[in-house]
Amino acid sequence: MSYTKRVLIAEDSSVIQNLARKILEFQHYEITSVKNGEQVLQLLEKEDFDIILLDINMPVMDGMECARSIRKLSDEKKAKTPIVAITGNAKNYSDEDFKEAGFDDALMKPLNFDRLVEVVAHLTE
Repeated sequence: MSYTKRVLIAEDSSVIQNLARKILEFQHYEITSVKNGEQVLQLLEKEDFDIILLDINMPVMDGMECARSIRKLSDEKKAKTPIVAITGNAKNYSDEDFKEAGFDDALMKPLNFDRLVEVVAHLTE
């Protein structure tokens, strides 16, 4: 019996957050959404997720800093949660920058929803 995979989306754009939510809910994922990296870390203290989608440019704490913080968590299971970057500024970062920060993959804006589903499915298998 498989359980519903839990996805945490951190994205300050309500439009992108809602579109990603609808697409992934249609694929039977359970979605939790927040607006910044600090909220991600607060939620991770209380809950487990199968994957985290992090916007790179968010207020309070950006995705790069948040990913680094997640990778340093004392709870090893949470520290190893797959993290996917969502960015509209791909030119500002290299694949190496994303890897160094602890991301497992990166999605470019505008989001390709087929690719979103593919990446989430692959990383939560």
